[in-house]
Amino acid sequence: MEHRASIEVQRVSKRYTDDPEVAPALNDVSVNIAHNEFFTLLGPSGCGKTTLLRAIAGFEHVSSGDILIGGQRVNDLPPFKRRVNTVFQSYALFPHMSVAENIAFGLEMQGCEKSVIPGRVKEMLALVQMEHLARRKPSELSGGQQQRVALARALAPKPDVLLLDEPLSALDLKLRKEMQVELKRVQQEAGITFIFVTHDQEEALTLSDRIAVMSAGKILQIGSPNDIYERPQHPFVAHFIGDINLLPGSLKRGEQNESLFQPTGMPVQIPCNPSARLDPAKVQLAFRPERSKLVDPSQPHHLRGVIEAVLYVGTATLYQCRLSNDVKVMLREGNEGLNGARAVGETVAVHLPPHACLLMEA
Repeated sequence: MEHRASIEVQRVSKRYTDDPEVAPALNDVSVNIAHNEFFTLLGPSGCGKTTLLRAIAGFEHVSSGDILIGGQRVNDLPPFKRRVNTVFQSYALFPHMSVAENIAFGLEMQGCEKSVIPGRVKEMLALVQMEHLARRKPSELSGGQQQRVALARALAPKPDVLLLDEPLSALDLKLRKEMQVELKRVQQEAGITFIFVTHDQEEALTLSDRIAVMSAGKILQIGSPNDIYERPQHPFVAHFIGDINLLPGSLKRGEQNESLFQPTGMPVQIPCNPSARLDPAKVQLAFRPERSKLVDPSQPHHLRGVIEAVLYVGTATLYQCRLSNDVKVMLREGNEGLNGARAVGETVAVHLPPHACLLMEA
């Protein structure tokens, strides 16, 4: 029985120097990526995501650990012997070749039978919806069209895994959003594993089946877009994925033996469901700007503050509020109808529904 293509990264580390004072580019990274999964490595510049991608491709030798592709250990295999292909930030299309010739080139270099190549090129042109542009040169194409040709060229040899190193970064915002939809469609129709590298949080949430958030050479959390956004397990993940507010404080027991969060310097107490591993004296409450609501300050049991800034962003209005404990928070309210926004200097209360609150270590 044929082994279904997958990636297994087992305790992989990568060091560029033996100096113990220099942190490794990858630090004991482990992850399994399933067949036909759209898996994203997400993090800021220098976090190790591209190094991990290059290690899977064979462009980087790992210092320790193992990489398996389809069940086969590939640590010592050169890139051309691994059933993977890569799409880089630069599409690197041959300017003197047509779209069809660019797609055919990789097949020719791999020794594909000449009788098979035209059919495979036609299949790839249909996949990326470029049949009508087969004879054009790259200089006659838009950025999005060039990206599609690079994608078709990489998929033509039928790799088990396609690696994508920020392939949309050179596109303008509108085209980038259009290509996100196209990229997901191509992945689903091609039926192979995509491993996608990006620093763009919205891009990762839009495209991915699962996301690995990386920082300082480590994977901090792996989960579905919903898990990563709604249930971040680390302060870095909470900050990096979308906008979030963090309130320092401590935990205490209420009269009904319920857990209560006490923000530092504020009299209010907020019901919560803490993890057993948290230190009650060193916790913080996290909540997303769109999960909270501004209410009348006369209502009890809410955070109180003053609006310091009002930002209109079309579909919503952002409010920056300074709470009575001098902590600043951001709130987001959808714009409905023609109702006016609240004013700078207005005293308000912040309502936090229980489902909006998440506790994590300080």
